Amino acid sequence: MVCWVRAFVAACVVCLCAAVPAHAWLGVVTYVSDGDTVWVQPLHGGEAYKVRLQGIDAPEICQPWGPQARAALHAVLQGQVVEVKGRTRDIYGRLLAQLLRQGNDVGAWMVGQGYAWSYSYQHHAGPYGSLQLQAQSQHLGLFADGRALQPRWFRKRYGSCHTLGN
Repeated sequence: MVCWVRAFVAACVVCLCAAVPAHAWLGVVTYVSDGDTVWVQPLHGGEAYKVRLQGIDAPEICQPWGPQARAALHAVLQGQVVEVKGRTRDIYGRLLAQLLRQGNDVGAWMVGQGYAWSYSYQHHAGPYGSLQLQAQSQHLGLFADGRALQPRWFRKRYGSCHTLGN
């Protein structure tokens, strides 16, 4: 029984990895869910992928600055061709990837404009830490709002948007 379970798990991992293109690929953004999640349709065809921008944490859609972050990402990406660089998935099954639009890092733009935080962990400022410091010093976007709360703290305090009835 244990061998069968191991074989099944291995097959699932292989299928998940095979479902994601091995290298950077081009696609069109078909939908923007929130400030750090989009749907990308590969140019070569096939089903669209739900992609989470790696390295950033945008406000939840139901929290202050959430709608603004989504609107900013929508304005920049909706219907645009992007380069997707990523192979791993998060715990929700989304592809974690860096998105480039015309060679520009979209995650860096979101943080630099004050629509998202650099994803920090274990006292590490994250990949866009210096851009976040610049945006904070210039009081851009959510960094101008002293009450802005990082999504992880928002969820800890209030729960997810789904539990709030949104």
